[in-house]
Amino acid sequence: MYKIFTANKKTKKILQKYISIKPDIKNKLDLLRLNPRKYNGAHPLHGRLKGKWACWFGSNIRAIYNIDDKESMIILQAIGTHKIY
Repeated sequence: MYKIFTANKKTKKILQKYISIKPDIKNKLDLLRLNPRKYNGAHPLHGRLKGKWACWFGSNIRAIYNIDDKESMIILQAIGTHKIY
C-alpha cells in the first residue's frame, strides 16, 4: 500500500478544504493508496506534465501526483479544477 504526501503546504491546505466539503474524498484517497494507477480514473499526463499522473476526486476536483514505486509514495502536486493543468 502506498503512502500519500503533499508536495507543499498549499496543496495540503487545499486538500483539507476539499475533504471538509466532500468527505467521500477520503474514500478516494484510500483507493489511490491501494493502486495509484488504477482507481479514480487515474491516467498518465502528457506534454509538459509528462511523468506525472492525474485522477478525479469528484466531478470537478482533480489531483496531479507523482508515484515513487521504490518508496511506495504518492506525492500530491496539485488539487483543484481542470485549471490546475
